[in-house]
Amino acid sequence: MLVSLLKRFGVKLSLNDPRWGNNPKRDPKAQEGRRPGEGPPDLDQMWRDFNARLNRLFGGRGNNGGDAGGPYRSEGRGAGITATVIGFIVVLIWLASGAFIVQEGQVGVVTTFGRLSHTTGAGFNWRWPAPIQAHETVNVSQVRTAEIGYRDNVRNKQPAEALMLTDDENIIDIQFAVQYTLKDPVAWVFNNRDQDTSVHQIAETAVREVVGKSKMDFVLYEGREKVAVDVHTMMQAIVDRYKLGVLITNVTMQNVQPPEQVQSAFDDAVKAGQDRARAGNEGQAYANDVIPRARGAANRLLEDASAYRSMVIENATGNASRFNQVVAEYAKAPGVTRDRMYLDTMQSIFSNTTKVMVDAKSGSNLLYLPLDKLVAQVAANDANVGRAHSGPVQAPAPQGAAAQGSTSQEVMQNIEAVRQRDSRSRDTSRDRESR
Repeated sequence: MLVSLLKRFGVKLSLNDPRWGNNPKRDPKAQEGRRPGEGPPDLDQMWRDFNARLNRLFGGRGNNGGDAGGPYRSEGRGAGITATVIGFIVVLIWLASGAFIVQEGQVGVVTTFGRLSHTTGAGFNWRWPAPIQAHETVNVSQVRTAEIGYRDNVRNKQPAEALMLTDDENIIDIQFAVQYTLKDPVAWVFNNRDQDTSVHQIAETAVREVVGKSKMDFVLYEGREKVAVDVHTMMQAIVDRYKLGVLITNVTMQNVQPPEQVQSAFDDAVKAGQDRARAGNEGQAYANDVIPRARGAANRLLEDASAYRSMVIENATGNASRFNQVVAEYAKAPGVTRDRMYLDTMQSIFSNTTKVMVDAKSGSNLLYLPLDKLVAQVAANDANVGRAHSGPVQAPAPQGAAAQGSTSQEVMQNIEAVRQRDSRSRDTSRDRESR
């Protein structure tokens, strides 16, 4: 900076001269054989010329004036002015060092002798330079991440952080990530030291407490989301208690599994548990199928027994009532009642029998025979006889017409035999009457 000022005021220097800065008057041998103007410049003379130029610049008269003090007084005055200019420049540089720029999404925190003064927004700002004031820029829009149980990748595990003890005294390997932002930059800067480390430790403490109150199966399977929500709530409560100025935005469970040393045994246990559950489900399904059927059959038997009991009771009651009525009618007219009972009994017998009763003494030639019953009875007898001789019953499809024809012929023959026998009996009765 001094060299540039000297050049600005017309002072030329030769920095490559090895004798630069030596006084030629003090070394007479150095002046031998040299012409005027040659050789390195004298620093004292250069300083006097520089002061003279400054005096002329600021209105002074230099060394040629009529000051009573002589040249020494002029040199002292020039040196004072030079120091003032340099001091002024230094002050300007010092004041300019207090300017700073805050980017968008950031907040500047200004302190005065280490105490909070104010905060600034985005843009160009100025503060008193050091050591009076200082500033720190805090990024409040950045989403920060705290990784628990791993670093940068879930394969890069940190066993000291990942291994945790559950409520049922099992050990699980858990990795999760916590995302957070800053809601209070002043609290973030002043209330705690090593803020990121504090958030990391708070996350680890929260998840250990939540996992320590849960069962292993709950953490591994159905309770992963519940664990993340509980960790989020607990972390926010802790950071608010510590006044970190942090807002927890998300807790993501990256991986939850048993330790690698017992992974195979745990898989076998899980498969055994699944087989047990499947067998239990199959047994329950079989029970759900058999038990309702058994209950339905039992209820049906009970209903059938109840219906049979009601039928028997009602029949007995009806028979007893009918018998009482018959006894009453029999007491009134014994003969009529006896004949009616006889006729009812014979009607019931004849309606259930296959025999044909023919009155040979009557003089009528017309017989009313139950042909349909006779045909059915003959067909049934023929079928029984054929089954006895031929073994298993075979389908009589092609011989049905012939069998029906033979049955009809036999019936007609029987009718004809009955007529002949009837006619003979009539003739016999006539001969007896004539005699």
